[in-house]
Amino acid sequence: MHNIIANLLFLAQRFTWASALDVLLVTLVFFITLRWLQNTQAMALVRGVVALVIVVALLTSVVALPAFSWLMRAVLPALVFAIPVIFAPEIRQALMRLGQAEMWLSADTAAATASIIPKVVDAVERLAARKHGALIVFQRIAPLQDYISTGVLLDALVSPELILQIFYPNTPLHDGALIIVRDRLAAAACVLPLSSSGVLAHSPERQMGLRHRAALGLSEATDAVVVVVSEERGTISLAHAGTLHSSLSAAELTRMLEAYFPTYASAHRSLWSIVLGFWRRLLAGPDDEGL
Repeated sequence: MHNIIANLLFLAQRFTWASALDVLLVTLVFFITLRWLQNTQAMALVRGVVALVIVVALLTSVVALPAFSWLMRAVLPALVFAIPVIFAPEIRQALMRLGQAEMWLSADTAAATASIIPKVVDAVERLAARKHGALIVFQRIAPLQDYISTGVLLDALVSPELILQIFYPNTPLHDGALIIVRDRLAAAACVLPLSSSGVLAHSPERQMGLRHRAALGLSEATDAVVVVVSEERGTISLAHAGTLHSSLSAAELTRMLEAYFPTYASAHRSLWSIVLGFWRRLLAGPDDEGL
């Protein structure tokens, strides 16, 4: 005990502001990493690795195990090279989030998309009332050409009647997603990636169908905003950045879309608000704001 107290006093005497900043930065890195891995399949792997490290540390400190210690020293460095492969989806999503701050969204693009929001919301509200399933994607910064190429090209003006016709049951284009680029309907019947994060498995909405999983999947891979109409319940949901907002009213959907696509006048914000928004996105975990 005396040695422990002496060591603590030794460290306290040499603890400077630079040391405090160093500790704070390391803590921030671990905090952001754990927030990003929360509610993902990678979190189970992290728990397994931490448990393995603790067991190895206890075994090697209590009992002399030279052969086992040699094996661990030989194997553990290889895990450093395996991390980029194991956590490739999470790393890709984190790097994409860093470049998806709203300051980089073109004001012209945002204004063009904002101009057709009332028409899309009108169509979505009517689809929900009729319980016609729908999947509508709004492109933001990341290009969606790879997904557009999987569907039927339209390049059409946005109108509620056309959207209703596209998602009318048993028509050729009702399956798949409708992708909107700026103020045009780019393509319909597009194939989207399914979510692999496991978010829905831990939520009351875990019985949701492929439309919701596809919406989450695209929102995890890109910065797109995806609107979903449930065919079974007639509810409206919105997915963005790996988060699903469900049971939205038409007014709530309009407010959220207008927030993602501000008009030219509202797109010019102060530097302080941009910085705060950037850090809010960086620190936000996948389950912030709930499902």
